[in-house]
Amino acid sequence: MSAPEDQRPQFNPLARRSWTDLGPRFASAIVLLIMAGVGLYFGSYVFAALVAVVFAGCYREWERMVTLKPLTTVGGALIGLLVIAALIYPALGPLASLAAVAAAAVVAAFGSPGSRLWRIGGVVFYGIVIIALLLIRGDATWNQPGVFDSGLWAGLLLGCVIWATDTGAYFTGRQVGGEKLAPDISPSKTWSGAIGGFALGTLVGLVVWLLVVPQSPWWVGLALCAALSILGQVGDLAESAIKRRFRIKDSGDIIPGHGGLMDRLDSLTLSSIFLCVVGALHGGLGAVASGFLNW
Repeated sequence: MSAPEDQRPQFNPLARRSWTDLGPRFASAIVLLIMAGVGLYFGSYVFAALVAVVFAGCYREWERMVTLKPLTTVGGALIGLLVIAALIYPALGPLASLAAVAAAAVVAAFGSPGSRLWRIGGVVFYGIVIIALLLIRGDATWNQPGVFDSGLWAGLLLGCVIWATDTGAYFTGRQVGGEKLAPDISPSKTWSGAIGGFALGTLVGLVVWLLVVPQSPWWVGLALCAALSILGQVGDLAESAIKRRFRIKDSGDIIPGHGGLMDRLDSLTLSSIFLCVVGALHGGLGAVASGFLNW
């Protein structure tokens, strides 16, 4: 894939937020946590609608980044197909959602040559993330008495690991500093932040694991939470590398203190796919969350 050569805003590798963004970050995080909690709790169409809106927004930022143009008819169609992929899941299941994502990839192939592969990659990637999250949450809803809602608890575990990893990396990196983790990709990230994020994310995840599924071996929970935390940081770095290629610092400014939706959800992408794959391999495609939690 080749990035467009012209009209790129200049990226300052030394730019770095100060502690003054802590207030907006905290306020935004509370709002996001409430939204995620409501979606997870109610499941079904509520969660599907939340996923649809959020990742349609992510792809909108991706579209703007790779084309450097106002939203076109093709771009609007791609966003619409991703929304459809999420919304039809509760009624028609993952195969229908996958068909919508495949249709989006076909539509993306008719875009301008300079951004065609980036568009295809974007809709396929975010489409996979959408399906993974919906498979994790599953079909159970909050109003089924006596049913252990594995999707709710697996989603909670994933969210806690990612949130704790991001939080630990942010505060440890700012407070301790030290050697840069990947200066050519993300100059503000440090090894201390990565280690702090990994430690807190794994610890918080293990605590949630022990509370939710005490019958499952603790060491399995430790290994899985550690993997989720690592993949969360890998997803963050991968998005940073792509933004560097297109010479932008933030994917957007819709979330005060955080930037764009891509900036906020980059840690969730690879980790959710990992959780889905492990759960499907262990429990089957119809019991992803249960397969991940019960060993």
